[in-house]
Amino acid sequence: MRLVIQRASEARVIVDGETVSETGRGHMVLVGFGQEDTEELPSSKAWKTIISKLIGLRIFEDEQGRFNLGLDDIKGDLMLVSQFTLHASCRKGRRPSFTKAAAPELAQRLYDRFVEDVTKQAPGKVGGGVFGAAMKVDFINDGPVTIILDSEDFA
Repeated sequence: MRLVIQRASEARVIVDGETVSETGRGHMVLVGFGQEDTEELPSSKAWKTIISKLIGLRIFEDEQGRFNLGLDDIKGDLMLVSQFTLHASCRKGRRPSFTKAAAPELAQRLYDRFVEDVTKQAPGKVGGGVFGAAMKVDFINDGPVTIILDSEDFA
């Protein structure tokens, strides 16, 4: 599992011209699952650690301008968007290969469970995309601040 987390002042997901989800200040998160991810991932230490880190990341500035505040401190929101291209390989040629991405059926189950588990711990609103849909993701990257988390780092 790989997450790309961006500090955002607002985010929304649009499918077929209609807004399906909106959030305020917090994290815009692209969530990708790879071939190494299995049905057992949600019961793993890595899963729990990544969710804890996602919620607890201190990437919001305090009064002194230091990254000392997390989502709990600001009652921040999360926008979680499935993104299989996070597992693209560009080693050969110019066309990315997506063979390292999880199969769509498994990825959807893992994404749905991830949204469910994050929602249980989130201090604010949790929004999401529509799995497998062509989405327009509109957000304001505040900073910019971008952090990448990978489950391999916490296995």
